[in-house]
Parts: sequence; structure tokens; C-alpha cells
Amino acid sequence: MFFEGSEKKLEIRVTADVPSLRSLGRPFWQAIVACANAEILSQLSNPQCDAYLLSESSLFVWDDRFVMLTCGTTTLANAALSFISQFGSDKVAFACYQRKNEYLSHLQCSSFDEDLFRLREKLSGKAYRIGHLDSHHHYIFCTDSCCDGVLDDTTSELLMYHISGKTADYLRCNQQSTEGIRALLELDSLLPGFDFDDFLFEPFGYSVNGVCDDRYMTIHITPQENSSYVSFETNLDLGQYPQPVFARLLQILNPGSWDVIGFNAGRNTRGYPDHLCLGSCTLESESGYTIAFSHYQQICHEVLIPEQM
Repeated sequence: MFFEGSEKKLEIRVTADVPSLRSLGRPFWQAIVACANAEILSQLSNPQCDAYLLSESSLFVWDDRFVMLTCGTTTLANAALSFISQFGSDKVAFACYQRKNEYLSHLQCSSFDEDLFRLREKLSGKAYRIGHLDSHHHYIFCTDSCCDGVLDDTTSELLMYHISGKTADYLRCNQQSTEGIRALLELDSLLPGFDFDDFLFEPFGYSVNGVCDDRYMTIHITPQENSSYVSFETNLDLGQYPQPVFARLLQILNPGSWDVIGFNAGRNTRGYPDHLCLGSCTLESESGYTIAFSHYQQICHEVLIPEQM
């Protein structure tokens, strides 16, 4: 059974004269999510952020911005264009659209190039590919304008491929539970102070959102053995955070390879499994973000088994 776990990601910040995005309410965001061919499953809120768990990943909404991730064959660009059409391009202070190459790209409803063409009809910006074209790579489109808050904003992404070991076995078994997965991932000790909202899909697959004040985290797991994928993302400043979050997740999930993408976040490989860094790059976006990408491969991770077609 195949499922495309890799996400498309959208962040939009609005200008100061736009009313609070949280005040738009759940029906508004349900309609935006529906444009991407997804739906809201549950909601977790605190005084600063609304976190929506989706049928395909997550949506986080603050007063002045939102972050939306969708996986599978979703059409996130449609959601972006719907939002922009309702508010106007002049109300977008900053936008970033990010998309990873897919395992089976021919099943997608659009390519990044097609998404980019439509977005550029509404927004001015630059697009980049980071990573080798013949390996894991990502496409990023950012608007040109720099807005308040960007320089102080930090986002860290850990994207893991081909997980193995006892955690991977549990994620593929039929006795799993949300409580069991949360315990295996050690979320309570890794992220103290966070409230969590999680969901276990059938026959398997797991998503969790967490919020603490204006900080967020999200994990999405597609454990299928031949195309496993796990993503972790947070706006915590992990460089100042006391817990070695990335290193511990790598130890727990034991991926064969992984990507780290940081927006205004430095590189720190302390505690990583023995690995090779197969490539890295840094770019300075017009919007003010320093974007760093690195692709790692664990040493002596697995013996490959030929798959009959």
C-alpha cells in the first residue's frame, strides 16, 4: 500500500491592517482546507494559536499568519490562491510555498512548476531548488518583500526516510495506539509544556500537533516499509532549546537518510547517528530568511532487498 507522505507547505503573513486571522473562525479555514482536497479532523487552541489537525497533515493559525502543510495528492496551491483572492495580493506581507519531490510525482494533480506559474500571477518572488535533482530535493518560492518578524522567526524541519527498528515495526503493526506512539516518540519529555492533539489513521499512519504559547510542533508519519517518511517541524529555536530534539528523534526512528531545513536556524549535528553529509547549501532570500539545507545518510543502515515488479 503506497501513500505519498512528503508535504507541500505554505506560510502566509498578512499586513497589519488585516483583522485577526483567528477571528475568521473554523468555517473559513474549513473552506480553505477544502480547496486543497483535505478536511479538518480536530482543533487544539491556546490564547495565541489555533492548531487544526487535517486529514492530510496540519494547519496553524495565528493573528497575523498561518502555516499549512498537506501531503498525499493534495492541491495546496489552490488553497493559497483562494486565500489570496479573498484578501488581495496587497494584503500579503510575506508568502512562502515549499514542496518536496515526490516518490510518484506522476500521481500528483500538478507539478511545482505549474503551481509556481499560478502563484506568480498573484505574487512577486523568487524560486529555488535545494538538493540534488537525482535525489531528495525541495523547491521553495518566497516573495520578495521583507516584513516585520521575519528576522526573529526560526523554523526547523527534519524529514526522515526509510525508518527501521522497533519503533518502525510498531508503527506498522495492528496493535498500535496514539498513546503508544506518543510514548515511543517521547513527546512529553522532549517537548515539556506542549499540549498535543493526535490521530491514528487506518490501516496505519500518524499525525500530531502541539502548541505551547506561540510555539508549535507537528509530526507526520507514513510508515509503509518501502516508502516510509516522517516529518517533524517546529518554530522553537532549537539552538537555544535544552533538549536535543533532532538527535533523539533520529535515534528513535532510525532513518536511512534525512534532510534538515532551517529558516534562520543554525546547523547542529551533535548526537546524530554515524552519518555522511551528502550535500548542503545556504541561501539568503529576498524576504530576509537565511535558508539552510543539508542531506544526510546513515552509515551501514540497511541491506536492500530487490522488489519484484
